[in-house]
Amino acid sequence: MKSNYDILVIGGGPAGALAAKTAAKAGNSVCLIEKRPAIGTPVRCAEGIGKELLKEYIKPDPRWISADIESARIIAPNGTAIRLDQDRAGSEVGYVLDRKVFDRELVWQAAEAGADVIVKTRATAPIMENGAVRGAKVLSAGTPADIRAEVVIAADGTEAQFARRAGLETVVPLREMMSCAQYLMTDIDIDAGSTDFYLGNEIAPEGYLWIFPKGDRTANVGIGITGRKSRDGSRAKDYLDRFVAKSFPNGKTIEAIAGGVPVCRPLACTVADGLLVAGDAARVVDPITGGGIGNAMYTGRLAGEVASTCIEAGNCSKESLMPYDTEWRASRMGTILERNYKVKEYFITLDDTKLNTLADSIASISFSEFSVAALIRELIKRNPKMLLELKALKDTLA
Repeated sequence: MKSNYDILVIGGGPAGALAAKTAAKAGNSVCLIEKRPAIGTPVRCAEGIGKELLKEYIKPDPRWISADIESARIIAPNGTAIRLDQDRAGSEVGYVLDRKVFDRELVWQAAEAGADVIVKTRATAPIMENGAVRGAKVLSAGTPADIRAEVVIAADGTEAQFARRAGLETVVPLREMMSCAQYLMTDIDIDAGSTDFYLGNEIAPEGYLWIFPKGDRTANVGIGITGRKSRDGSRAKDYLDRFVAKSFPNGKTIEAIAGGVPVCRPLACTVADGLLVAGDAARVVDPITGGGIGNAMYTGRLAGEVASTCIEAGNCSKESLMPYDTEWRASRMGTILERNYKVKEYFITLDDTKLNTLADSIASISFSEFSVAALIRELIKRNPKMLLELKALKDTLA
């Protein structure tokens, strides 16, 4: 391990991998460190991503695609199902990945571009000089070391410890941190071509439960509920266990994971002197779906581009790095994040009766093109008695 690089990337997930690959291809010396001993494990994700979104960053490969999804269903508390076919379901339909293989492929591509990759290496603190980040103190396989860099890209996931230690405010309010649990199950009766999303306060309070197929009779079955609901007496795992016992009593669980997903607004600022923050660490997870793979790759690639430009110009100050923050906020991703945050804030206030009413009103609609915006317009048009309540949704379309 060398002690000096142009760019240090912390975290070997999709954001870190795209940042490292992009920066290395631009001719920079790059080091990517990952705290775990292996890239891609443990999986902490439902593993779904829209097809077109994925293709912006990497050519699909059967080696890391577990399922090709044809439709999605949103299932209300009373069982009403809103079915979204592939040609109009947008990002809700796509591929279910094998993240253990997918993440490694992304990191291999970064390595092939010239980045050094070092696993089992944790960043313990930023190296600070005159208020600027100039690298990181690390613990590599138990051995302390310093890695100095002109720019650090923090892509260390939900924990966002590096950005916090560098002085950025990264705390997520309890009500906006989803408590999640997921089982990889086999020998279960599912529609292998459909991702299913279950809503309802009895099933998943202030969240949803998902079934993401990974082949014939195999799927990720998981749940996310708000932290405050988890605190009220039932854990995410308890809700998931009740659903599994009822729906898949003879199923076999071959993997179990748990963790948190932030569904808050993004960080107030994702840059500092010598520092860029990308992916889940920047809080760019979709507040409605909890999905973050595509947004992580987008912000990772952009971080690599901006860092490379600033290094070439010889100026890695916060002001020089600010185009990163400005650009992603002005992008389609940034616009969608803000809108979906407002939509999420409305839907978590609904009781099951209102969820059923809204679902029943649009269950038979054949959308020419499905999107959150199209869904909102139909809800408003078909529920005039709830117009005052739906005003919060209408405002998101402005």
